[in-house]
Order: sequence, then C-alpha cells, then structure tokens
Amino acid sequence: MNKENKLVIRILKRILLLAVVMFLLSVVVFWLARLAPGDPLQSFYGDSLEMMTSEEVAAARTRLGLDQGIGVQYVRWFANAVHGDFGLSLKYRQPVMNVIKPLIGNTLVLGGIAYIVIFILAVLIAIFCTLHEDQWIDRLICKIGTAAYYVPAFWLGVVLILIFSVNLGWFPSSGAYDVGMADSIGNRMKHMILPLVVMIFSHLWYYAYMIRNKFLDEVRKDYVLLARSKGLSKRKILWKHCLRNVMPTIVSIMAVSVPHVTGGTVTVEAVFNYAGIGNLAVESAKYHDYNLLMIDVLITGFIVFFSSFVAQTVNEEIDPRMKDSEVRVW
Repeated sequence: MNKENKLVIRILKRILLLAVVMFLLSVVVFWLARLAPGDPLQSFYGDSLEMMTSEEVAAARTRLGLDQGIGVQYVRWFANAVHGDFGLSLKYRQPVMNVIKPLIGNTLVLGGIAYIVIFILAVLIAIFCTLHEDQWIDRLICKIGTAAYYVPAFWLGVVLILIFSVNLGWFPSSGAYDVGMADSIGNRMKHMILPLVVMIFSHLWYYAYMIRNKFLDEVRKDYVLLARSKGLSKRKILWKHCLRNVMPTIVSIMAVSVPHVTGGTVTVEAVFNYAGIGNLAVESAKYHDYNLLMIDVLITGFIVFFSSFVAQTVNEEIDPRMKDSEVRVW
C-alpha cells in the first residue's frame, strides 16, 4: 500500500472515531443537563409560570417534550439533529442555530488570534531564552512566567477593566462591539484588545517554558555539538536545525493546549461579557436552556477533538516515527 493510501485510511479512521466521540459527548451532555436541578419551564415562561394551572403546565411540558423519559427525549433530539434541527432555545424562543450563529465567529476570531499570538511569542521567547541560557535575562523571564502562571484570568481581567476602562477610558469594558457598530472592524478590535491581553498573558508563559525546555534538550544533542565545533553559531543552529526537530513537539503542545485555551476563552468572555459561545454556554446552563447548551458544548467539543485529530496527522507527516508510536491522541 502506497503512502497516499495509508494517509487516506488513517484520516478516514479518525473521522469515524471523531463521529463516535461526538455521539458519546452528546449522550453524556444530554443526560447530565437533564439531571441538573432547576426547571427549564421557568426559563421559557418566566414569572408567568406561577400563574399557570397544573393542566397548562402539563400541556407546556408535553409541547416541549419534557414529559417523556430522558432516553426518548434523546432519540427524538438526535433524529432532529441529524437533519440540522437542534431545537428551540427556551430562553430566546427561537431556533438555537439562529442564536448561536452570530456568536461563533466572535469566539473563533478571539480564540484564533490569541492562539496564534500565544505560540508565535512562545517560540520566540523559548529561542531567546535558549540563546541566553542561565543568564540573568533567562532567569528573569522564567521567574516572570512562573508568577504569571498563578495569576487568575478573571482577576487580571477585572484589574484591566478598572485601569483601562473605568479610570483611563481607553478601552470598552464589555461586549464585542458598540450598538450599531457590528460592521466596524476597528470597533470590534477595540473591544477585543483587553480580552486578548488576558488570554495571551494567562497562557503564554506556560507554553514558552515547555518549548524552552525542549530546545534546551535539543541543543545538548551530539549533532548540535558537532555543528558548534565546525564554527556554526548557536543562533543559526537553533533556527536552521533545532527548530525543525522540535516542531513535532510544538505541534503536539499546540494540539493539547486547545482545551486549555478554549477553557480560558469561556472565562474571559464571562468577565468581559463578550458575545461568544463561551459566555452563551454559561448563560444557557444558568437558565437550563438544554438545547442551546447542547449545541454550544458540541461545537466546543468538535473544535477540541478536531484540532487534536489534525495535529496528530500533521505530526505523523512531519515525523514518520510517530506512525508506529504506541501513545497517540487518536
């Protein structure tokens, strides 16, 4: 079997596995959401629920499908979901896809920019520290990174809001854009700056430290010592040889970091009341909006698992030895 066919088979296997994982995730989330305390009818009808008769409440449960067992509810939900119908939002009283579609882009842009900047800076910091190993600047950066790692994202967000929004008035404290400015890229970027700073600061140092340690292991290998003996500078060796050999590890770290960064996005969106799927997930759980919570978690889960799938495939193409590795993400 040639190389191309093997790659296609691996991809098909992982797509099948991804489908199985998403199915199991939907089962678990559906079950846990309905076992959580609270009444979803309260979210749908609000205070008017107290004025309804028992017959009207029973009819409302039947109309929303809440009078059936969890298993029956899931089968019906799954059958509709296969056809693109994910149900009605109990809070917003409209199809959940209509609610979540405008917010997906906000989260992807915020998380995507933060993710890219984090790893570009992490690699640059790691290489810089490796070039200055055990010097004062290397030790200072490591100490700053260690301290920054223990700073809670929500606390940092509140501090930045107090300084740059309340006191200085430089940046808005909440939202993804001002009213009537949804089409303004500049306005959106202005709202995004503080959340981006929090996300980057909260995640950068940890990954920079991990990549730095990998570079330090690499520069101690025989081929680096041989290259140094031939007169090549450490900087040139790092950029031309070590970076290529460390790249599979960097890709793996990037894949593993997706849940971490995604979780950070939820926190940041909540602190800044940023209109994204992370903040929406918190609201949907609070109001027992089952259908909205389901699609929210499934989208987040798909991003996490799909990124791991892509990273594993790319890793195997970069380093063929990983194809026979016993330890795999997928």
